[in-house]
Amino acid sequence: MTVPAIALPDGTPMPVLGAGTWGYAEDPGRRRDEIDALHAALDVGLTLIDTAEMYADGGAEELAGEALAGRRDEAFLVDKVLPANASRRGTVEACERALRRLRTDRIDLYLLHWRGRYPLSETVQAFGELRDAGKIRAWGVSNLDVDDLDELIEVPGGGHVATDQILYNLVRRGPEWDLLPWAARRGLPLMAYSPVEQGRLLDEPALRDIADRHGATPAQIALAWVLDHPGVAAIPKTATPARMAENRAALDVVLSDDDRAALDAAFPPPTGKRRLEIL
Repeated sequence: MTVPAIALPDGTPMPVLGAGTWGYAEDPGRRRDEIDALHAALDVGLTLIDTAEMYADGGAEELAGEALAGRRDEAFLVDKVLPANASRRGTVEACERALRRLRTDRIDLYLLHWRGRYPLSETVQAFGELRDAGKIRAWGVSNLDVDDLDELIEVPGGGHVATDQILYNLVRRGPEWDLLPWAARRGLPLMAYSPVEQGRLLDEPALRDIADRHGATPAQIALAWVLDHPGVAAIPKTATPARMAENRAALDVVLSDDDRAALDAAFPPPTGKRRLEIL
């Protein structure tokens, strides 16, 4: 059940749809379901697994490591370093802690979670060292807007950035004004987190109408809309194993021009610059 991929700038394929772990490992009573959900993700081909040291103070990394035991080679693993740890030395140490929690020897894509007090040059230097050591395969950023990216690519080694993970969905369309075009010009894939707005989109009448016409769910339509944009991947989070298959089926939804027009009417695209939103 291979999921389509988009190429990172170095040509490495990255699955276009995966599974997020924000909120995992916060309730011990849900742990088994969360591990089962990640197993279900792998089973249906959603091999992009996204986590971060921030999630449950490393607990989500530990849970992901447990879930991936014996199946690590199936996964495209994405992790993120906190800005407070993103000095040159701190980034390396954070990555080494993450590797231990994840029970692996490498992270496929390691991101700066958002911009903090440390210069981008320090973080980029550390990313380069980690890549040279084989501890990460590629690096990127998260929650960086166009002005930050302009600065990043001027830093020595900054041109090796492989993705920007951003908040993007039908009600968070600001990136379409400048960030999506900026990324497209440079062949930089984007990764959309909260692509169904943490479930808040699911009762929207426009989504329900289109879902009914397609024999799909509103979540599938919201995901299909994000994935309809070239060069954009999505990492919806669910701790319900059955919903992993539902998310996977969003790839089978083909939106029509009428569908897109109806969604534009219900969720208008930006008419000017909006600062990148963050959850």
